[in-house]
Amino acid sequence: MSLSAPELRARKRRLGAAPIVMVTAYDEPGARYVDAAGVDAILVGDSLANVVLGHADTLHVTVEEIAHHVRAVAAARPQAHLVADMPWLSYHLGVADAVRNAAILVRAGAQAVKLEGGRERVEVVRALLDAEIPVMGHVGLTPQSMLAFGGFKVQARTREAVDRLLEGAIAVQEAGAYAIVVEGVPGVVGTAVTEALEVPTIGIGAGPDTDGQVLVFHDLLGLSGRPTAKFVRTYADLGSAITEAVTHYRDDVREGRFPGPAETYATPAGLSE
Repeated sequence: MSLSAPELRARKRRLGAAPIVMVTAYDEPGARYVDAAGVDAILVGDSLANVVLGHADTLHVTVEEIAHHVRAVAAARPQAHLVADMPWLSYHLGVADAVRNAAILVRAGAQAVKLEGGRERVEVVRALLDAEIPVMGHVGLTPQSMLAFGGFKVQARTREAVDRLLEGAIAVQEAGAYAIVVEGVPGVVGTAVTEALEVPTIGIGAGPDTDGQVLVFHDLLGLSGRPTAKFVRTYADLGSAITEAVTHYRDDVREGRFPGPAETYATPAGLSE
């Protein structure tokens, strides 16, 4: 059985729990390979817009597109906890709209949804929980706010901004979120948020003291084809390996080495001369 939201909620490092490991995935093969590595959670992120659909930001992905990829990930039947991002404008226009959109993602196979924002999201979080849908929060650098932020910039760089972030994270926790992603803040802020919360924090560019970490599948495997953020560590260069393999295939086809005897069906006895 997959790891549940209540089980993930109990994963505070200060209580002796192992750090949470979360990775994004967007299709059945990706989810299968990630789950085989023993991660705790898989996020079908709105980063789908960037790394799969080729957009410059996360604003150009829809609920239907996220749901399509949730179905593909769920087809892998992962043991990891499966979370789906609620895309931009899917929870901004009222609680009824938010619940309907979250239900689409749950029916596609998600065990929980993730949404961005602090105190301004409390009403939506409560409505989702009333509909029995677990909610993961997301504070700090919230990519859906990139137009308002003026780009992808490190957040919480002043005492006032840190206080707002802490207040927002606590409000989301008190509304019922079972975990909160903290993105793009100084390490000391990631530590402060983690210490202030009773639910686990999952960091991405928030330092080493959060209760877990998340990275984008394509970034950690060298598949993104774009400059990565400071907080990314690339663990493999699969992009170069793919190009090398396809180049080898191209050369074999053009020079008559593929297909060879091993890839060719034998002549049936009735067709031989």
